[in-house]
Amino acid sequence: MTGAPGWARREAAATWRAVRAAERRVVVVESLLCAATAAFALLPLMLAPPHRLVWAVLGALWAVLLVPARRGRPVLAVVGSSVLVTGDNVWTLAVVPLLVLSATRRIAPPRRAWRVVGLACVATGVLAVVLAPVRPDPLLLELAGYALSAVLVLLLPTLAGTLLGTRRPLVRLLRERNAYLEQARTLTAVAARLEERTRIAGEMHDLLGHRLSLISVHAGALELAAGRQAPALVGQAELLRTVSGTAMEELRDILGVLRRDDMDPDDSTGNERGTREDIAALVEESRQAGSAVELEWSAADLPGVGPRGLQAIHRLVREGLTNALKHAAGAPTRVVVREADGGIEVSVTNGAPRAGGRSQGGNRSGLAGCQERIALLGGTFEAGALAEGGFRMAARLPLRGNGAPEVPTFPRPEGAEPRGARAPQPDEVLTWPRVLGSGCLALLVVLPTVAFLLVLVADAALR
Repeated sequence: MTGAPGWARREAAATWRAVRAAERRVVVVESLLCAATAAFALLPLMLAPPHRLVWAVLGALWAVLLVPARRGRPVLAVVGSSVLVTGDNVWTLAVVPLLVLSATRRIAPPRRAWRVVGLACVATGVLAVVLAPVRPDPLLLELAGYALSAVLVLLLPTLAGTLLGTRRPLVRLLRERNAYLEQARTLTAVAARLEERTRIAGEMHDLLGHRLSLISVHAGALELAAGRQAPALVGQAELLRTVSGTAMEELRDILGVLRRDDMDPDDSTGNERGTREDIAALVEESRQAGSAVELEWSAADLPGVGPRGLQAIHRLVREGLTNALKHAAGAPTRVVVREADGGIEVSVTNGAPRAGGRSQGGNRSGLAGCQERIALLGGTFEAGALAEGGFRMAARLPLRGNGAPEVPTFPRPEGAEPRGARAPQPDEVLTWPRVLGSGCLALLVVLPTVAFLLVLVADAALR
């Protein structure tokens, strides 16, 4: 006696832990299925009470208990269905095929499911013999009826359940293989891209690095020579040496970016770009080169602006000042950085070039690069000639609610489903021959069961 109550308490505690650990969606679905089973098995009894009403009600409650048991205790659900097959409530008989089909899908391997359903058939025969004295029909007729019921509501649903159950490991295997292939393809593409960028970085280092080093050395020598022979040219020589040194530092920054898979804005440069001090330094360099540049900064210190936004401001101002120096040397230039309408507006406007001045030409690649950079940040960019002969380039960077500009997200592989790769195909597409074969065969197997249940339900309703 102590063993049975202890086992019941342990089972109840394990069931309660399983319910608490289950997802809310699973609990809701199972509760709805239990309610539907109870309604289907009990409501007809109120319209046409059977001879043994108490046993019919107990059979309905037993069917309700087997509905959630099919998930955690599929073997118990299949064996317990034998009670419903031999019960007095014909309405619960309609629940048995669904219980058996759902439970046998969860029993692996399939031969174990057949052993379990064989045990359920034996239990059905034993219950038929035990209940024979209280049934009005002869024993042989009762056994024949239960045998037919066992074939239609136990064996055929088991065949359909095992057919559908074999699809589960295949789907899981194909899902894992598909995720592996997608991740491998993405990692291969990333490795190839990084290798190409490393090769480009090596070429730039070997060619441009050598040339810029020579320019820096000769600029230093020119500064020393100018100090002795032409003091008036010392400033220009110093500017040349400083610019060549800055170009070397920027080349190192670019090489570092190329050798990394993704750019970390905080580490891409040795100093912070796009600040007021940085823009003022760019303006001062242009003044030393002979341009009349005026800076108007009315954006405080750009609080909350991310590194990519600051980098875009730096590149835009630098491109504008370079274009003014190349195409309109000596023309007045105005740099404006301000906050307006929840965004940051940056513009570089230069006047018409002086008479006799000649543009050095260009291919507008710098403007295209600025437009692409601003577009990635969700901003707008415009550049064009003015009516009075000058040129203006301007951009507007939007700000989020927290004051940070829109920053693009670059794809990179993470986990089994890399964001930079094509989305895996649905399992139904990958396994359509197996799905059609298992599904159609399972449907054909269940059709006799459905017809049998319809006949039983119609007979019970007519009575």
